Amino acid sequence: MPETTQFAGMGDGSSSDGGGLKPNTILLARYKVLGILGGGGMGTVYKARDLNFPDVTRYVAIKEMLNPNTDPNLRATTLRTFQREANILATLTHPAIPKIFDFFDQNDRAYLVMEFINGSDMENIMAKAKDIPSDKVLEWSIDLCDVLDYLHKNQPEPIIFRDMKPSNVMIDHLGKVRLIDFGIAKNFVSGVKNTMIGTEGYSAPEQYKGDVNPLSDIYSLGATLHHLLTRKDPRLEPPFSFHERPIKEFNAKCPQGLIDIVMKALAFEAKERFQSCAEMKTALERLRYGAQSAAIAVATPNKPATGPQDGPKETNFFDDMAATGTIQAKWQFTTEDEIRSTPASYKNLAFIGSYDTNVWALKLDTGEFVWKFPTRGGIAASPVVDTENRLVLFGSEDYSFTAVDANAGRINWMYPTKDKVRGTARVAHGHVFFGSDDGRLYALVAANGRYLWEYDTGAPVRSRPYVTNEIVIVGSDSGEIVGLELSGKRKWSYRTKRAVTSSPYVDMLEGICYVGSMDGYLYAIDATSGFSSWRFRTGGQVVSSPIVEDGICYFGATDGILYALNAQTSRERWKFDAGKPIVSSPIAHKGSIYFGGTDGYLYCVDALTGKERWKFQTKGAITSTPYIADNTILIGSLDKTLYALPLVG
Repeated sequence: MPETTQFAGMGDGSSSDGGGLKPNTILLARYKVLGILGGGGMGTVYKARDLNFPDVTRYVAIKEMLNPNTDPNLRATTLRTFQREANILATLTHPAIPKIFDFFDQNDRAYLVMEFINGSDMENIMAKAKDIPSDKVLEWSIDLCDVLDYLHKNQPEPIIFRDMKPSNVMIDHLGKVRLIDFGIAKNFVSGVKNTMIGTEGYSAPEQYKGDVNPLSDIYSLGATLHHLLTRKDPRLEPPFSFHERPIKEFNAKCPQGLIDIVMKALAFEAKERFQSCAEMKTALERLRYGAQSAAIAVATPNKPATGPQDGPKETNFFDDMAATGTIQAKWQFTTEDEIRSTPASYKNLAFIGSYDTNVWALKLDTGEFVWKFPTRGGIAASPVVDTENRLVLFGSEDYSFTAVDANAGRINWMYPTKDKVRGTARVAHGHVFFGSDDGRLYALVAANGRYLWEYDTGAPVRSRPYVTNEIVIVGSDSGEIVGLELSGKRKWSYRTKRAVTSSPYVDMLEGICYVGSMDGYLYAIDATSGFSSWRFRTGGQVVSSPIVEDGICYFGATDGILYALNAQTSRERWKFDAGKPIVSSPIAHKGSIYFGGTDGYLYCVDALTGKERWKFQTKGAITSTPYIADNTILIGSLDKTLYALPLVG
């Protein structure tokens, strides 16, 4: 894939003052400018290297606001626009939206430091690709609906993107959709008129009148998809004339179902379009996966799975399911010993470690064996994937940490420790961080295993470290939780009364670290200073690792209860009693919480109420964490089996 064209829609790549930042310019003694990614009258976007990571190459994108206006009022207005973009991005957390790292001003110019996206925008892809398959357009359209739905559901006010078009959508090097250039995104206030802004040809009819709303983005998405499918640029055609360019005439292979969806999104009257991106996404998923998947229908022992006769019934679907026996595995794969680790995936492969000393690679869709990599000890640590280097990384009880090629299973590098490695690693900033029973937390270069540093906690480290842009947080069997700088230097420590094998979770917006301890408490600690915010006592040990979703902290305890707490106050929202100890960590997905129990069940409960939606029974205790990939939920059990279930909650 060619060099990134992030922010390519801004202009021709030249700065408005004819100068701009020169290569090798260093901002804030941290960001070294390498070159220009894009630009225009509003500013320039540069590719830069973050010098805070001297041992690895970490790129960022820096958007510079040049603000050439001489009129003080115009200068202030332009700066407010730039600040609004920064504020919008800072509040958003979605895989399709670039992360924002920094915002500062220097020499009368403002700068926004963002995630560097290696890929190409859709407009560039169209220019270079002879044909884009309809199923690929369908896949991208589902992802775009998902991110637009996320923006439209923003609180307290929806965010309208207002400029959906191919040049504002990137496909990164992993093939994932990324929405870029939020320069004209706006919080939506009903009934308020705005100046016409957007791109002619893609903008909805009402947008030309200054009346923009979430349905306007649906129209622009339809225009974008029409362009991808027909190769007819709407900017070169009369406004609102898509019906005069039937998709079938330009793309005979395009499914009629996709054509119908695109044309509904392009309805001139807003009331005739899809009334939400979620509704449009459901229609697209129904087309891509069939009625069974879109309605999330599953087989029961006595009744085959069928699609709904009158469309999905979201309000009572789970009420119609029996408590057990209705969820059938897509496939299952049995290893030679207990599975204590959490699965991982990369593209079309699933990975699982087993106490039979092997890491196994299976086809994600069928469970078919692809390869296995043997170690000399049991594997309790979960494999993790370094997507940039296409590596699967894992520790073993043979005193080693290993990286193997994800596709072929061949060893890439191996690093010896002084004791068993039972802690799961974390890949971040081009490094891999992991703990060992030798008491040390290690930091290595992920690509080649080169040693960077180690921190001695004095006790086994089986907690998975959490890594932010500034700090590494991990617990140890001594009961100590430490916060380290990325250099490995200790910044703070916090002491609990028992071992900490629970993995920390940091709420980046609030700056709070949540972690459990064998002393029966869940702790909320300031991630920057290590000061205690609150602690919550359970009736058992907390081995389970917490997560935070929509302001609620979820975690399990050995008293058999899954807790849901207000993340800021620790006030209990609800609790779910599984009856037996919970050491599995929960995950959240689209309003559901999934976790395993030592009673052998995988549970799905409603995130808001704690009401059980369904459960799936294995033949052994579940100590690992569920994992979601490609509409499939993977879970390992001590019955030696990895199960792949349809994602139904």
